[in-house]
Amino acid sequence: MTLPQRYFDELYAGDGDPWGFADRWYERRKRALTVALLPDDHYATAYEPGCSIGLLTRDLAARCGRLLATDVAPAAVTAAARRTADLPNVRVEAARLPGDWPAQTFELVVLSEVGYYFDQADARLVAARATASAGTLVAVHWRHPVEDYPCGGDAVHALLGEAAAGAGLTRLVHHLEDDLVADVWARDARSVAERTGLR
Repeated sequence: MTLPQRYFDELYAGDGDPWGFADRWYERRKRALTVALLPDDHYATAYEPGCSIGLLTRDLAARCGRLLATDVAPAAVTAAARRTADLPNVRVEAARLPGDWPAQTFELVVLSEVGYYFDQADARLVAARATASAGTLVAVHWRHPVEDYPCGGDAVHALLGEAAAGAGLTRLVHHLEDDLVADVWARDARSVAERTGLR
């Protein structure tokens, strides 16, 4: 079943950065890759569910007019709010998905390392809500199995791909490594070169 909030509360109680986002080269590289995959230079509105302690949030904020970042764990929300306190275009809130998915639409939605915490039913619902509300959807997930996680990264991206096709989004990027998978879907099917007048 979908991992309960207490799972994340216990992780953050034992370590303020339980996945080593701040220190690991793997994580720094993945954030740089995520931002580099964005097909547009700027987005007026963006949503980052599962923002954790706000490191990717800071990077995304430089490309967004308004960015909503949420997490289920109060400790993560506090850390992300503290880390982005100097950024007036960022709002950090507590939210539990899929039930607390915002009603509005966004030019950009970023799902980074969140999809495999949901069981199949909730993962399908998150995929449906993400693809319905996003002009551009970026997803990045770890591919190796983790005993605690109800879903795998590849399975999450398969569900997102199905939902994206149903919602009229085109896949612009499919990046695959042994460790991670990254996809970008968008309503605007043009390439970056086409968007910027290079062709």
